[in-house]
Formats: sequence, C-alpha cells, structure tokens
Amino acid sequence: MAPEPETAKPAKTAMKLPVLVSSPVDVGRLVRELQVIDESMLQLKLRKGTAAVRLPKTSQLMDQTAQLNKLNLLHVADRKQLQTFLETVVAKAPVLHISFSADPSVPFIEKLITWLRREIHPQILLTIGLQPNTGAGCMVRSTNHYFDFTLRKKFADNHQLLLDKLAPKAGKT
Repeated sequence: MAPEPETAKPAKTAMKLPVLVSSPVDVGRLVRELQVIDESMLQLKLRKGTAAVRLPKTSQLMDQTAQLNKLNLLHVADRKQLQTFLETVVAKAPVLHISFSADPSVPFIEKLITWLRREIHPQILLTIGLQPNTGAGCMVRSTNHYFDFTLRKKFADNHQLLLDKLAPKAGKT
C-alpha cells in the first residue's frame, strides 16, 4: 500500500496593519492594549466566573486590526498570534520620519501610508514631524537616507539661476 498523500494545510495569510495604525506609537498602544486584554482574560479564567470581571473596551485601532486579520481576541491562540505579529512589527518594520511645514490632514496621511505600504513595505510606519521653516514640501528620513523635497532646498539649488533671471530685469528699472 502506498502512503496517503499529506493534505495541504491552508496557508496562513500574512497579517496586516490597518491604515490608521501608521506610527510606532500606534503599534505601542496596540501592544499595551493587547496586554490588558490578555490580563483580563487571565483574571476571568482564574476567578472561574465567580466574580464579575469586566473585559476592557477595545479601541478602534484594535477592533480594526482584529477585523482585518480575522482574529477573535477571546481566543488565546489569536491573541498570541497578534502579539507575535506586533512584536515583529516593533522590531523589524521600517520607519520613515517625514517633516512637513504644517500639520498634514488625516486623509492625506491615510493616502500616504496606503501608498507606502503598497509600494515600499507592507508594514512601514511613519513618524510625522513639523519643521515650519521648510516653507513648502517635506523632508524624508529613514535609517540610512535623507531626502529634502522642500521649496527652500529647490531655491538654494537654483540660486544662481534665479539671480541670472532677475539680474536683467533689475538693470532695466
């Protein structure tokens, strides 16, 4: 008799971060919230239902994360899977620091993080900063690169061209 072929186990899909989880601070909040949920479930198990234990109310970020990854946070295995995923994100996810001259809107950040996760890395995180002296544009910094996309930098790079264009007009007046 030939051995039976192994049945293929369904492959687990890679876990994802919701768009609203965009910064290392957001991931840290999720980690702490998951610890509180885990602690509450442990208390409930230890008390065996003899005393009323309130489950903590989950945040919108936690709800979206669980829903996106099809997790039930009442199950220990799902909580452990999410904890492992979040620890991996904290340890290994690339972080971009982007500085703007004014506070960017939430829809803009959502579009930016969606594009970055599609084109750069599925778990990329952003830290948004303010640099009012930049004028227009932004500065992007990663662990090993720095890009200056500001109007100030563009004018500095083209300073001589600007002077050459303005010089003939200054002589006519």
